[in-house]
Amino acid sequence: MALIKVGINGFGTIGKRVASAVSAQDDMEVVGVTKTRPSFESEVARYRGFDLYTPQKSVELFEKANVPVEGTVEDLCGKVDIMVDCTPGNVGPEYKAMYAKAGIKAIFQGGEDHSLTGISFNSTANYKESWGAQFSRVVSCNTTGLLRTLYPIDRRFGIEKAYVTLVRRAADPGDSKSGPINGLEPTVKLPTHHGPDVQSIMPWVNINTMAIKASTTIMHMHTVTLELKNPASTEAAVEAIRNSSRVRMVDAASGIKSTAEIMELSRDLARDRSDMYEIVVWEDGVKAAGNMLYYYQAVHQESDVVPENVDCIRSMCKVCDAADSVKMTNQALGIPYKC
Repeated sequence: MALIKVGINGFGTIGKRVASAVSAQDDMEVVGVTKTRPSFESEVARYRGFDLYTPQKSVELFEKANVPVEGTVEDLCGKVDIMVDCTPGNVGPEYKAMYAKAGIKAIFQGGEDHSLTGISFNSTANYKESWGAQFSRVVSCNTTGLLRTLYPIDRRFGIEKAYVTLVRRAADPGDSKSGPINGLEPTVKLPTHHGPDVQSIMPWVNINTMAIKASTTIMHMHTVTLELKNPASTEAAVEAIRNSSRVRMVDAASGIKSTAEIMELSRDLARDRSDMYEIVVWEDGVKAAGNMLYYYQAVHQESDVVPENVDCIRSMCKVCDAADSVKMTNQALGIPYKC
């Protein structure tokens, strides 16, 4: 079987991780990646062996910086089967037109609206909806995190209503543009986009979300309160979460009391870039009381969507079913596999 030829448009926080994850798969290869300016990440791309491309308007910048490029983004479109678009949000429509003209498939990220593609993707909840599609969208890091636990709980017990508060990092660790700030900043426009984003995949779930920006860079934290259709014991809820794909259970009693210890665990696991692909749930923080369920979960915003992008490639290219794709992706990235 021929390898799926993949391009990565935008070699930034998500794009460079997707490029590494695709390179680790046996059934696909990275043909090239793009940058709009000759930054240190351009050198990282070349160091990692990725051919570099840039928009036509940026070619002169790379020439002046003596950073060689293989061609333009349009040139890369002519060499790939599918493009994983990791460019900043709100430029998707322009690139979608380019991909359509080139006759290639493309995956967009959660920074774009669901309306751009009409299909949003999550490996756990709706793998089949992107089967053979030309365009799809992997939902945001927070939405991915919510779907990883809400979907299996809904299947097991049914969710009547969901109330989620997100404590969001102020900036990524490598980003000095916007923080962190010395304070807590509420998102006053309610509901936040996360609830409707969950409903783009689970439209039947009644979910309300609020968010607070906090002075941290390493992870997001969710407090989840669920009103269930059927009562659950704490033990049954823990079992449902524990058996969920790409969810890691920890407990405070073992010393993992915060997101800091989670990231230390990821470093100890020798993950690429110290990434924690799984959603982390505190087992001793899960509590069921009648029809109510409460728990905390942590989301590594730089990496949890990475395996979803790999699975989305397989779905759109009609390679295999969800279970086989998740198993292959997990094995390649060192994620413990669960049926």
